[in-house]
Amino acid sequence: MKVFASTLSRTQKFVILSGTVVAAIALYLLSSQLLPSLLDTTSVRQWIGSFGIFAPLVFILVQIAQVIFAPIPGQLLALAGGYLFGPVNGTIYSLLGVTVGSSIAFLLTKRYGRPLVERVLHEDVIAGFDGFIERVGLPGFIAFIIIPGLPDDAVCFLAGLTPWRFKTFLFAIVIGRFPAYVLTVYAGGELASGRFVIGIVLIGVLVALSAVGYFKQDEIQNWVYRLEEHMRF
Repeated sequence: MKVFASTLSRTQKFVILSGTVVAAIALYLLSSQLLPSLLDTTSVRQWIGSFGIFAPLVFILVQIAQVIFAPIPGQLLALAGGYLFGPVNGTIYSLLGVTVGSSIAFLLTKRYGRPLVERVLHEDVIAGFDGFIERVGLPGFIAFIIIPGLPDDAVCFLAGLTPWRFKTFLFAIVIGRFPAYVLTVYAGGELASGRFVIGIVLIGVLVALSAVGYFKQDEIQNWVYRLEEHMRF
């Protein structure tokens, strides 16, 4: 399923192509020279720490950008955050970035309305989730974004079309994003600490949940509808 509109597809393709080239070069360097150094977690964190405030700042800015432009999966960045900054700081930086990015998406829609949403998001996403948040309410929205693999970044734009206040949206985002990001950052921290079995198991769980979320979007959406009906008083 396409999430963002075709008007952004050329930019996304350029980003993906550039990322692929960079990844290929990085893979070569890792395999030939840098891999032993990168596996030394203490050295890597010391190197990251040498950049001072700029290292976490850049990481947070990338997390913000991935929500708005979505060229990079947020959980993948959170995994790197756990490896580079540790479980506590990695969680703080990841959640801060994704929360700010989600807030920007929400506020941009509040400011520019449906024309922005129609320009940014693919028509299939708008058709599938238009009115979804208003129907399921706050509990349903939180239940939806808890599950990895769903178009939660896109739904942040659509949330701006609702009568919700910003503080209501912010509460939902923090609560809903928290479990998956904490688990992902923790997995990255486990890998950095040399506990590869635990880290790989956690990553496997996240990948499985993301696959379910991606391929079962309609079923999950219907489940959230039923959940909202049962929670009515």
